[in-house]
Amino acid sequence: MKSVRGLSRRSVRRRTGRLLVEGPQGVREAVRFAPERIVDLYVTDEAAQRYAEFVEPAREAGVFVHRTSDEVLAAMCDADTPQGTAAVVEWGSSDLESVLATQPRLLVLLTHVRDPGNLGTVIRGADAAGADAVLVSDASVDVTSPKVVRSTAGSLFHLPVVTGLDIDATLARLAAAGVRRLAADGSGERTIDETDLAGPHVWVMGNEAWGLEEETRAACDEVVRVPIHGHAESLNLAMASTICLYASARAQHA
Repeated sequence: MKSVRGLSRRSVRRRTGRLLVEGPQGVREAVRFAPERIVDLYVTDEAAQRYAEFVEPAREAGVFVHRTSDEVLAAMCDADTPQGTAAVVEWGSSDLESVLATQPRLLVLLTHVRDPGNLGTVIRGADAAGADAVLVSDASVDVTSPKVVRSTAGSLFHLPVVTGLDIDATLARLAAAGVRRLAADGSGERTIDETDLAGPHVWVMGNEAWGLEEETRAACDEVVRVPIHGHAESLNLAMASTICLYASARAQHA
């Protein structure tokens, strides 16, 4: 119980290379898409019956399924209500070169993102829009934190997520690979509707409070804005990212 609870700390996650997935949706997707990475699955008696759709496949895949009580599960988890199940999973990190080897057409690069919920929601939105990968800067929040993992709702196991990236080096490598770099920023002269989104490109998204740094905008091929037709001053990072990604998905699947 102590070792599982320890995964709420970044130092422990880094040392062990493991993360904690809490709740049925995340655990279900881990069983479906990455059963070989599951170290242990914890489930209450009630949840074992309710979620037999993934508990039994987990057992068949050789996952060690532990029966536990609600009290013990709550003590192990970061969430107030883990809903009867949690899993310890090996962190399957990806690298930029592996992503580029697949000749990606749609990527998102997150710089200085500090809110766990925003990061997790962007990963979920990128997954839904059919993005090839999510790239995360070394100045952003830890992707393996429990709040980020919960916010992805299982999408963390659906597409590559590359972390710890240096922004300048990453932008240069993307350019060399023929990936157009689009800075999403309210200062853009063109809107997403006026921008060619058919070819391979990456959306570069900035910090929740101050957006993109001037040097990052200057390093991109184009600065593009989401049009605001009402009186709102700006859009939430996760919302803006999803709008941009879906505009790209529409252009690429037309």
